[in-house]
Amino acid sequence: MGTERRELMKALGARLRVLRTQAGLTGALLAQRAGVGQPTVSKVETGRMVPSLDVLDRLSRALGLDESTSRELRDLLAAVMAATDSGLAADDSTGTGAAVDEAVRPARLVRSFQCVVLPAMLQNAEYARHVFESAPRSTPEAVGRAVAARVDRQSVLYEPGRESVFVLTEAVLRTWPGTPALMLAQLDRLLAVESLSTVRLGVIPWRRPVPMLPRHGFTLCDQRAVVVETFDSERVSTDTEELAAYQETFAHFERAAVFGPEVRELLLLVMKEFRELGDSLTP
Repeated sequence: MGTERRELMKALGARLRVLRTQAGLTGALLAQRAGVGQPTVSKVETGRMVPSLDVLDRLSRALGLDESTSRELRDLLAAVMAATDSGLAADDSTGTGAAVDEAVRPARLVRSFQCVVLPAMLQNAEYARHVFESAPRSTPEAVGRAVAARVDRQSVLYEPGRESVFVLTEAVLRTWPGTPALMLAQLDRLLAVESLSTVRLGVIPWRRPVPMLPRHGFTLCDQRAVVVETFDSERVSTDTEELAAYQETFAHFERAAVFGPEVRELLLLVMKEFRELGDSLTP
């Protein structure tokens, strides 16, 4: 990570810690009031994590900050995001990774559409490893930590009171890194996740026309935020009009997808084809 960015992260964290101390709050109490995890507050204050704008605003409100001080924190965050960076974040929780994580974690309803790569919450360790290894200037150590952090976050899939709805195009199932064996293990995980009462997994089969041409993936977090993915970054938006547009778009894709027995049948078919492909590639 670049020195400039690191120093700005530390400055943002130190300022937040001073404001929390002045408010007479512990890190745990601030986290509770803001609706974020206590580790998030700790990582931000020690300069190990860049909060999303949504998280920073929630922390500001929990601290009871006036508009001038809140703007000061937002300006510091903007400086961090604009600073030169290099390499993969150590635990996938710096920069946009943090924005996604902190938008998804507190949400009771998560709806995600993907047209090329599997949603982060459904990736097994080896699939995630290929995702992180494709990042510019990644290192084996950073990739290992990022994979571990991603897998750890997936525990939210099993929490009662949450609902996760994933809609994928069939192309996601057939866009594969590594080897056919890797995809067989990944598809087996999808079968296991699909059986959870807290998860709905849908796939738009290639034999069905898509309701609109998908340009990128996105994730809706309750009715309050959308994570929009581009080629090289992700951003969190809380704009009302943008949220409404993405909610309508997701509804279109969801109606085009198959669920339940049909999606399991499709997964088993794709697994059969990957087995055959693996056999054909074996010397």
